Amino acid sequence: MSFDQAQAFAFSLAASLMVAIVIFRAGDGTLSVVPANEFDGDAEIVAEIDPFAS
Repeated sequence: MSFDQAQAFAFSLAASLMVAIVIFRAGDGTLSVVPANEFDGDAEIVAEIDPFAS
């Protein structure tokens, strides 16, 4: 998934679920998106989307 796709997906998830979303890069270089409370910290965080941030 490209960064633009990951970011669009993260914004959509954050807005619909109203939770913070983490975009991270896995060990093989791919990007993925997960709710922040499910992120285990084993990968590089690229961005975090918080729907409550102003």
